[in-house]
Amino acid sequence: MQLILFAAIRTIFNTAYRMAYPFLGVFARALGVDIETISLALTARSIGGGLIPFITPLTNRRGHKFGMLFGLGLFTISMGVVVFFPTFPALAISMFFATLAKYIFDPAMQAHLGETTPYEQRGRIIATTELGWSLAFILGIPVTGFLISYFGWMSPFPLLMGLGALTFILIFFQIPNDGTRVLAPASVWTNFRQIFSYAPAIAGLSVGLWATVANEIVSLVFGVWLEDSFGLQIAALGASAAVIGFSELGGEGLVALFYDKLGKEHAVGFGLVANSIAALLLPILGQSTIGALLGLFLFYITFEFTLVSVVPMMTEVMPTARATLMSFNVAALSLGRAIGAPLGTFLYRFGFPLVAAGAVVFNLIALFALFKMERGK
Repeated sequence: MQLILFAAIRTIFNTAYRMAYPFLGVFARALGVDIETISLALTARSIGGGLIPFITPLTNRRGHKFGMLFGLGLFTISMGVVVFFPTFPALAISMFFATLAKYIFDPAMQAHLGETTPYEQRGRIIATTELGWSLAFILGIPVTGFLISYFGWMSPFPLLMGLGALTFILIFFQIPNDGTRVLAPASVWTNFRQIFSYAPAIAGLSVGLWATVANEIVSLVFGVWLEDSFGLQIAALGASAAVIGFSELGGEGLVALFYDKLGKEHAVGFGLVANSIAALLLPILGQSTIGALLGLFLFYITFEFTLVSVVPMMTEVMPTARATLMSFNVAALSLGRAIGAPLGTFLYRFGFPLVAAGAVVFNLIALFALFKMERGK
């Protein structure tokens, strides 16, 4: 029961997070701003993810259940801000704090599962909760598209607010209290210093950062590109997001099949090269709606393979400070999205082929960082 609840909560969080991508143009038009302006709100929300290495130790002192409840409460309030104040500043504030809530909830949930499940089952159990990322595009975004097309741009927010409040109540009653934890501040800062004085750790963080920039500059404008090129309506944009969701499921499956055979660093390198090829194919395939959707499928399946491969690779870069390094990995991915958001809309001014070329450039930088990490170990 807990596992189903956690997967459902992560689907709700990720639906709120990811709906900005296919409906970026819809939100911009409804609020009377251009896509460059609204992309700044996405940049701000990603910067919030960089605060997580400093916030997580504070919430953990009160226990993992407190961290989950705090994240859900903050998420519910964030959705309510747009419900009661349907303006662009309110949307920007909502995006920032909803993202912060997601990054507070996730590690608290993962830590809870780590403490309450046997080691031999832990990978499968945590992987099940990760389905919330792809299910957001397979289920959440099509539902969001339906609501927006029939009831207006603001209609998903009351539903998400209600679901946030409902799951807060369920977590309160379903999860037992786990007490208060005392963490030594000195040990946290010691781990921070260890990470930033170890070159392979910095290079490893750079791999995820630059790969995420490459992904974000495409993700931010693909909905606008499909609208501009083929005149897709809101419901069709929601359906196109489902295609991406299924590609991400495929990427996760490919990692399960081939990751151990390829090896950690080789798998990441393979993913970066494959994603670069997919990016180059996007403008070529994007001469028709079917071709564009096929190109997006290839782009996202290769990126998901890369990103899922990065996580286990990073767990072994610095075992003495594993938890701290993984929290900084989350921050690095958030920073990558913060960099990619305004860059994507800027490059799109000059045409989608330049967006695709930009993705290749940042993937090559990530490949160089991977090479430096391997050489430094």
